[in-house]
Amino acid sequence: MDVKESEFNPNQVTFEEGLARIDRAVRQVGLDTRQIITSRQPDTQEVVKLLTVSAVPGGFRKWQLPVYLERPSQMFITVAEPNVKVPTHAHEEGDGIRFIASGSILYQGQELTAGDWMFIPQGERYSFKVGKLGAVMCYCYCCCCAGRTDLGIDVSNPPTLLGP
Repeated sequence: MDVKESEFNPNQVTFEEGLARIDRAVRQVGLDTRQIITSRQPDTQEVVKLLTVSAVPGGFRKWQLPVYLERPSQMFITVAEPNVKVPTHAHEEGDGIRFIASGSILYQGQELTAGDWMFIPQGERYSFKVGKLGAVMCYCYCCCCAGRTDLGIDVSNPPTLLGP
């Protein structure tokens, strides 16, 4: 149902009520959020249907994701070259979520493309391969993901998105 501009109010439900809504939907479907889940899994898609949001302006569709980060997080943008394989690793400090903005990645035989996401719980080991067109991804992690040498990085010459 479209909401008219004069009726649009995205502030009807508290943050805590939103978390409770997610927890109810996850329990109803039986989705295990203690393991890696993606937007392409059938049980995830079932939960997302339960998490559809009606308070949106005309021309929009919106839903909550069936996961959330339980503490402050840091955001990153990553540009990956085609066919690169990310070695098996884990994020020991906290959960994370990856959104595919363009291109694709392959995770356990499933291609995640623009608009897809992948939730990675703290300590879960995983790897993936970048698709044949490369990928641009946004990450939100409850850890830093930077290397020790990055603590002294020269910010006067930041990296570019398109290469040298």
